[in-house]
Amino acid sequence: MKYLIAGLGNIGPEYAFTRHNAGFMVLDRLAAQHDFKFSFEKLAFVAEWKYKGRHIYFIKPTTYMNLSGKAIRYYMDQYKVTAENTLVIVDELQLPFGALRIKPKGSHGGHNGLKNIEELLGTSEYPRLRFGIGNNFPRGRQVDYVLKPFSNEEMTELPIILDKAGDMVTSFCTLGIQSTMNNYNQ
Repeated sequence: MKYLIAGLGNIGPEYAFTRHNAGFMVLDRLAAQHDFKFSFEKLAFVAEWKYKGRHIYFIKPTTYMNLSGKAIRYYMDQYKVTAENTLVIVDELQLPFGALRIKPKGSHGGHNGLKNIEELLGTSEYPRLRFGIGNNFPRGRQVDYVLKPFSNEEMTELPIILDKAGDMVTSFCTLGIQSTMNNYNQ
C-alpha cells in the first residue's frame, strides 16, 4: 500500500515556526522521531518511509501555500497514489489551538492552499488533517496572524500536539481513516 502525506507550509526561515507551517512541523517531527530525511526534489522536499508494510511518501511543497496543489498532483501521479490515500495536513483557523481533526473530505473553507489542491485535483474528496491554530486576531488581520510565530506559551504545548498529529498520520496509513477518526477526533 502506498500513501502520500503532504504537510502544507511556506519555505524559508522567516516562516519556520509560524502557524501557517503547522503541516511542515508535523512532518519534521515525524522525520526526527523515525529517522527519515527530506531531500529537495522537484516542487517539494520529499522523504520516504517504510512502516508496517506500507510505503509512505512525505512531501513539503516548495510552491508556497497557495500553490500546494501543483506539488501534490505531481507526486500523486509520480508515485501512483490515489486521492483516498493522500493526506493533507493543514492549519485551521476554525479550530482552537491544539485541536486536531481528521476527515475523509471537505470544503476548502476559504483556505487558499486547500482551494488550489481542490482546483488541481478536480475534487474535494481527499483526506485532510486539520491542525487547530485558533483565531485570536482582530478583524482583517488574518494574514498577519497565520504568518506570525506561535506564542511562547503555544510553543511549550506544541511538542505534545505534534506527537499526537504524527500518531494520527501513522494511524491513517495503518488503520485507515475511519478508525483514525474514531480514535483521535476530539
